[in-house]
Amino acid sequence: MADVTVFSLFTEFDINLFKSGKHYKLYEKFGSHITTINGVEGTYFSVWAPTAKQVSVVGDFNYWKEGEHLLNVRWDESGIWEGFIPNIGKGSAYKYKIQSNNNGIVTEKADPYARRCEHNPNTASIVWEDDYSWKDSKWMKSRKKKNALDAPYSVYEVHLGSWKKQIEENRFLSYVELADDLVKYVKDMNFTHVELMPIMEFPYDPSWGYQITGYFAPTSRFGYPEEFKLLVDKLHQNDIGIILDWVPSHFPEDAHGLGFFDGSCLYEHPDKKKGYHQDWKSLIFNYGRNEVKSFLISNAIFWLEQFHADGLRVDAVASMLFLDYSREEGEWEPNIYGGRENLDAIAFMKELNVAVYDNFPDVQTIAEESTAFPGVSKPVFLGGLGFGMKWMMGWMHDTLQYFAKEPIYRKHHQNDITFSLTYAFTENFMLPLSHDEVVYGKKSILGRMPGDEWQRFANLRLLYSYMFTHPGTKLLFQGAEIGQSEEWDFQTSLDWHLLEYQSHKGINQFIKAINTFYKSEPALYQKQFSHDGFEWIDYGDAEHSVIVFIRKGNQPKDNVIIACNMTPVPLENYRIGLPKKGSLIEVFNSDNKSFFGTGDFKNKTLISEGALWHSRKNSTEITIPPLGMVAFKYQKSAK
Repeated sequence: MADVTVFSLFTEFDINLFKSGKHYKLYEKFGSHITTINGVEGTYFSVWAPTAKQVSVVGDFNYWKEGEHLLNVRWDESGIWEGFIPNIGKGSAYKYKIQSNNNGIVTEKADPYARRCEHNPNTASIVWEDDYSWKDSKWMKSRKKKNALDAPYSVYEVHLGSWKKQIEENRFLSYVELADDLVKYVKDMNFTHVELMPIMEFPYDPSWGYQITGYFAPTSRFGYPEEFKLLVDKLHQNDIGIILDWVPSHFPEDAHGLGFFDGSCLYEHPDKKKGYHQDWKSLIFNYGRNEVKSFLISNAIFWLEQFHADGLRVDAVASMLFLDYSREEGEWEPNIYGGRENLDAIAFMKELNVAVYDNFPDVQTIAEESTAFPGVSKPVFLGGLGFGMKWMMGWMHDTLQYFAKEPIYRKHHQNDITFSLTYAFTENFMLPLSHDEVVYGKKSILGRMPGDEWQRFANLRLLYSYMFTHPGTKLLFQGAEIGQSEEWDFQTSLDWHLLEYQSHKGINQFIKAINTFYKSEPALYQKQFSHDGFEWIDYGDAEHSVIVFIRKGNQPKDNVIIACNMTPVPLENYRIGLPKKGSLIEVFNSDNKSFFGTGDFKNKTLISEGALWHSRKNSTEITIPPLGMVAFKYQKSAK
């Protein structure tokens, strides 16, 4: 048996914090850490396995032989096993072989804190460290302004495995290649942020990354951890923020993963009614266990600190909030107050957000939450969950349902397109058209649009125009910006050849332009979460399927008037009420010829008249193109 030197990175204070669920940098202590002791270089290993009676490090350095390198259990009842093994260094593959006190169960597990993992289908952890030298100090110093709630926030959601592929070699693009291709493209398209579907290590490609086994390791599919840092760095150097999808809601049962880790329900809740997700056939974290809370919050802090992430989009929050989520009667038990809320999960989310914003006040956490649970994006000190933003799933559902209807029927569904404004300011909402909306037979976004080819693309431009002028931040999934015809397939690249066609090229040009318009007009983002930033002019003209509203900035001169025509009939001499006297100019028109529009329905300078309309003393007549949006601003000379 080889020597394992008694050594620890843990102080008594670390142990007390860990036991109390308040240690938020466990990655500095747990896992494998290259170090030198008494002049000998090697690796320190530590793992939490309180039910174990023996823990061995097995790997390529000892031919995966159990018992060669036995770790020592700490004396403080923390359940931590640790030790220093000489002459093991960077690149060594390893796992923990655990003999349990629970009925002699034996498990062989990857390191929960590993910084690098083997490429699937292999499942071992790899001893790793990097000395990457960041070059994004300019972004990091200024990102508080770029990530603020009163800043433009237009997000491009990306699945790295299918955004673009190396066709000749039939492979993924690497992090290094993406640091060139993806960064240039996102900058050219004028998005402010990229959101990556989970890049933490996962074993099964069809899970899209949402079944994680390596929470502290960027997936090896695309390269090394430092190469992922290069991708983040290049985004920042080009003034683009990065949001990471993060999954604290569940994890898979794979033999090498967190499940039944030391022969007991260590990370998962032991009660199947709280610890097993029937829809996803996965395990649910035990949010009431202090050590598990520390693990998850440390993981969130890790990606923000070590990889300079600008935000975390937290997946499946609704499944965490409710004990009866996707469960029939008898399959769940009420909380101590008789309610359906998961009190442990709620407490965890509040603690998570407090910890994140205490350590990184210049980032955002974003909840993917589909219910009417109150206060998701309200601060914890005001009784909320403390997220920075929440996905506006109701808007997404109603809007897509509305736009799928033939225009002739839309006059009967005016409420579908206006209803979101009755609750738009109850949360800090992000408007998402995400990957979930273009899979499982739902069709692509373009595929839902009715009419002939021209109408379908005009409808698509109108949908995005309405989205980008509606209060809230924005998120589009890859392919939206080229008018992807087919549903998303995680195994294949986007259909980039579509840009050879004028209709698809037009959508691409339109997204560039609407992003620029959104970023350049303060009224579209300065008060995007406030009643003060929005005012209806008219939402009642169902007969013509028209809506007209004002978006307001901090300065009245920045206000923008938006008019949307949801039918293919052009509206000329259409009168709208105005907030004041003056002359207006057209500042955006979705029917622009370069967008594959007609280019025939433009507005020259408009002069307000003293004619009462829409309960306003001033009004004017405008032209709204078919299936189009036009935006106006008062000329600077107006008083």
